Formats: sequence, structure tokens, C-alpha cells
Amino acid sequence: MAIRDIITYPHPVLRQVAESVTNLDGKIQALIDDMAETMYSAPGVGLAANQVGVPVQVIVMDASEKDRPRELIAVINPLIVACEGKIVNEEGCLSLIDFRADIGRYKRVTVKGLDRNGTPIELDKEGLPAVVLQHEIDHLNGILLIDRVSRLKRELYIRRLKKVLMKQASRTR
Repeated sequence: MAIRDIITYPHPVLRQVAESVTNLDGKIQALIDDMAETMYSAPGVGLAANQVGVPVQVIVMDASEKDRPRELIAVINPLIVACEGKIVNEEGCLSLIDFRADIGRYKRVTVKGLDRNGTPIELDKEGLPAVVLQHEIDHLNGILLIDRVSRLKRELYIRRLKKVLMKQASRTR
């Protein structure tokens, strides 16, 4: 297992639609292990494969409470098949430097996919786990958190990010 670099906006891989996984080989198993280690070290509650530069349909998540044992979930080729209710939560993203926003999502979702062994699974989640699933599945579809905010908020963030990136670039020269 290894901690991988988390790709940050505006890297183009974050806008790619991830490819379906058709071969559950050792590379996918290693990717899942690395993604889990990367997510926990970040720290985060979810991670999509394209966030570590691999545009395939794999997500990992762990929305367990801090005082509880870890509950890692890996889903390959996840698909939301049912949803209900509405909820607004403040969300952040490991691929968006210093950005948080209140985002409307479904309160409950049912997701079908495969577990890491290729066994079909169906997850029925509510609240934070449902939000995490939706957020990570958005990533697999090339959709970022900033796509779910107003145009003004998105433009302000992009301007602020450009300044930060320019400062970083000038320091490395």
C-alpha cells in the first residue's frame, strides 16, 4: 500500500468521465488499497480514483463516526439507482484547495456496484454516507463540487485559486 498524490483542480483528469472497470485484477486491488490509505491520511471520508490520477470507476469511503471503528467501503462501477428526500450539508473536497460550500443532495440513495472481489452489492445509505456516495460518484462523472455552486461563487474561487497558484509558482522559481 502507498499514499498517492491527490490531484487538485484544475488538473484535466478531474473532468474526465471515468471508465468502467471490466477486469478486477491486481492493479485494481492495489488501487483500492492505495486509495484507502490516501483517504485516511488526507484525512477524508471519500475518494474517487480520478482524484489520484486513475480515471476508472472506483470509489472508497468511510463515513463512520470518529469514535467508532473504521468502516471502509469500496465500490467499483457505482451507479445510483434510487434516491429520495433532500438535505443540505457543508462539503469540502480533497481536490479543491481551501473550498467549502453548502450543497443540496439527496438525503437517501441506493447505489449498486461491485465490491472489491467483484461481488454485486447494493448500498442503501442516508445522511452523510449518502452525501459521500453522491460526491464521489460525481467525481467519476467529471463533476466537481464547484459545479454545484453559483457561478459567482465558482468564479470567486477560481480567481482566489489562481492567486494562490501564482504565488506557489513564483516561490519555486
